[in-house]
Amino acid sequence: MSNKIIRIILLGSMILLGLTMVLPLWDIAIFAPQYPEGLSLQIWLSKISGDLNNINILNHYVGMKVISPSDIPELVYFPKLIMGILAIGALAVAWPHIISVGLYFLSFSAFSLFALYDFWKWEYDYGHNLSPDAPIKVPGMSYQPPLFGSETLLNISIYSYPAVGGWLMMVSFLAVAYILYVKARELWR
Repeated sequence: MSNKIIRIILLGSMILLGLTMVLPLWDIAIFAPQYPEGLSLQIWLSKISGDLNNINILNHYVGMKVISPSDIPELVYFPKLIMGILAIGALAVAWPHIISVGLYFLSFSAFSLFALYDFWKWEYDYGHNLSPDAPIKVPGMSYQPPLFGSETLLNISIYSYPAVGGWLMMVSFLAVAYILYVKARELWR
């Protein structure tokens, strides 16, 4: 594969990753008897939007902490990490060598794995560290939403899936992985 095509694919990967700065990464939908139309929460790289107040009211009944964006440091430093990954991607575009592409891939991989683990850990904390003064207590019950998929907790259905930014990030990652594979094959020849 020519370096021109490799540069175009890497640049496309950077554009898709850059779009995650302005598009929601994750969608969470909640359906409860008191909210039959559903509540939604969109997680962006630097903010949380949606029905946050109503979700906090619903969560209060089972003793979950208030979700307050100002208490989530990832919303401040994740955009900076993405900017760093984009800088490494720019290096790979300028110098499409296995070393620069490998650095782009490794930094992207490390961020993605850490972000997924951090999101799971955040959900775990919110769903397990419940207030003892909660109006509704079910012994042994936790309220951790699913990282990916759907789950019913008591009479509340929760759906958690990537939003458009999350899907674009996955496509961007796959493009970098493909180019790393191409570069590695070139070395083995």
